[in-house]
This record gives sequence, structure tokens and C-alpha cells, in this order.
Amino acid sequence: MEKSSIFDFGKVRAEFNNAGINTHFIPLIWKHVLQNPNCELDQVPSLPSAARTILKSKFRPLTTSIHSVIESLDNVTTKLLVKLQILGSSIPPLEQGLSFKGTYNGYVGDWNNGNGAFVEAVIMRYDSSLGTYAGKPRSGGPRATLCISSQVGCKMGCTFCATGSMGFKNNLSSGEVVEQLVHASRLCQIRNIVFMGMGEPMNNYSSVVEAVQCMTRFPFQISPKRITVSTVGIIHAINKLYDDLPNVNLAVSLHAPVQEIRCQIMPAARAFPLQRLMDSLHVYQKKSQQKIFIEYIMLDGVNDEEQHAHQLGKLLEMMQVVVNLIPFNPIGDLSRFKTSDDGSVVKFQKILRGMYNIRTTVRKQMGQDISGACGQLVVNLPKKGSSGCLVPVTDIEDLRI
Repeated sequence: MEKSSIFDFGKVRAEFNNAGINTHFIPLIWKHVLQNPNCELDQVPSLPSAARTILKSKFRPLTTSIHSVIESLDNVTTKLLVKLQILGSSIPPLEQGLSFKGTYNGYVGDWNNGNGAFVEAVIMRYDSSLGTYAGKPRSGGPRATLCISSQVGCKMGCTFCATGSMGFKNNLSSGEVVEQLVHASRLCQIRNIVFMGMGEPMNNYSSVVEAVQCMTRFPFQISPKRITVSTVGIIHAINKLYDDLPNVNLAVSLHAPVQEIRCQIMPAARAFPLQRLMDSLHVYQKKSQQKIFIEYIMLDGVNDEEQHAHQLGKLLEMMQVVVNLIPFNPIGDLSRFKTSDDGSVVKFQKILRGMYNIRTTVRKQMGQDISGACGQLVVNLPKKGSSGCLVPVTDIEDLRI
């Protein structure tokens, strides 16, 4: 029988409830695993014998491993290539000496059946106290944001995104999602989390919800206000997100102000008409009383002209939003698009701010040299170093006030 991750909260809770074991032991088990990476679960102290039996037979401390860690030349971006469990194998969950080789213990994953596949996570570090915002000194200090993947590949097929070129391989379990945080936490302290890596989080809804619930509990204790879930606009999932995850941030990958352009660059938009999407966002905002983040990738000659800025302003002017303008990151031969020039981006921003009073930021590009920037997430086994996230100049969770 294949063992599950100890961080698959729902499975552990169900096993404990069925055996009449108090679930308050679960966070204590997580803490022990975090502090003792090489532990065996039946070695966790102060557990009833029935719990030890269940843990030993059905769970593992980790089901994923770090294949490689690649540092960007910017010295603030780190990409983790995370290897998923190979079904039916006995490969150890973690190798303490982080491998920079092209294989893990000589094993290469099989993409045909999804076993032993890889996902990528990106750590972005920055000092939020540098510079000014709105003419005032910034508050804060050194921080780290983790960009997490929720699927192997993606079925949305956005034409400007490298992950979409992979197609859809598999959903991650909640434990596999949480383990990305576990691995990253051993490299630095993670303050914020964005679900903007590989995959469409709302297409793996139950696992993402359970993972977030785990991350906000002891011993991780990450505030839900510092977690952002991004979506291309899966309406039925948006409609229930606030009830399941109150206080998390919602980011919507809009990328165009009219349905026709959205469908051209985002094929999945055909299933989620823009007006229905906007209606669902109005309802979500009325419930949550929170700002919504609008992601807008700038594509030269496609969606970056003045008319598009006015269309976007009129679409959003009655809502409380923050628009993040994202410079397009080249993805080799995978796309026909070009990056908007700086002048077009500045003009677009001025229209939104000046004429529609919409708070608008321009994302800072980080990690392009290691394919760690927005839209570049696609698994390549590294040679010396070889994913979709960008870090804002101001971290996205800090813009909700």
C-alpha cells in the first residue's frame, strides 16, 4: 500500500478519528517532523501506541524530495525542483545533501504515467523597507515569499505561459503542496505564500483548500492574510472560496479587458465569460470586503494600448482592486508574443491611476535567468541551473490595505 504524506491533513485526521485518537496530536507530529527531517514517524514522542501503528503503516514524513536548488544571479531568487513520489518505489523522501546533479539517485521520472514527476517552487527574497511608497518611507524589512505549484502541468493552455505548454499531468495532494513549504522553510523563513506556480489552483480546489488550512495551523502559523490564491477565473470555485478560506487574498489572471482578447490568449476563458466572471467577483468582494488583485500581463500590440487601458478602467472602476501589470517574460519558441516597452507600461499605468483612480503596480522581474519569472515555469531538469512567479516591488499581500 502506498503511504501518504504526514502533511495530508485530511487523511491523517480521518485515520485518527476512525481509531478514536485525539487529533490534537497532529500539529505536534508536524512540529517533530520539521525539527527532525530524518525521523521515523513511530519515533515521535508522547503518542499513544495506536497512533504509532497508524503512522508507521500508512504515512511518511515526506513523500517528495528536493531534486535541485538553483540560485539566480540576482541573489534574491531561488528555484526548487521538487521530485514527487514514485509509486511503488522505496526512494527516500529527502536527501540532506541537496543534489545539484541531473538525477535523484540515478532515477529519472516517467512523464507517461505521471509517476516520479517534478514541480517547481520559487523563493523570492526582498527588503520591503527599501525606497518609498506614495512619497513615504516603506515599513517592514527582509521578507521571503514562496511561489507554490498546485498541479503537474496545467490544462488551461494560456498561450503566453510555459506551464501551459506541458499540458496537464496530475493534481498534487494537499501534502505534496504543503511539502513545498517544508522544503523551502529549511532554506529560509517564509513569510508569504502565493499559489502562482505550476497549475490552476482552482482546478485542484480541495487539495489547495486543505493545504492552506494546514499552513495556517501550528507549527507553520502563516497568516491567511499573507496567502494569495490565483486563478484564471474558475467561477464556481470563486463562488465558494470565501466560505472555505476567509481572509486569504484572491488574485485573478484577467490579462485582457474584453472577452474576445481573453479567448485569443487564454482558451479557457471561453468556458468562463467575462461578464459572468465579473459578476462572481462582485459577489465575492461583497462577502469578503477585501481588495481583489488583478493580474495583467503586458503583451506588445495585443492588450497594452491606450484603448485597452480605458476598457480595463471602466471594467474595474466600481470595484476595490489592485492591478498588477506584469512584464511578459520570453519563453523561447513557445510564444509569438513580445514584451511591451516601458513607455507603453507607464502610459497604461497612468491611465488606470489618473483617470479611474485604480491602484496599479508594475511587477519587478526576478529570476528570469533561471526561468523563475512569471509564465516561465516549465520543468527542465537542470544542467548547471535551469518556472510562473514574479515578485512585486511591494509584496502582494501588503497591498490589500
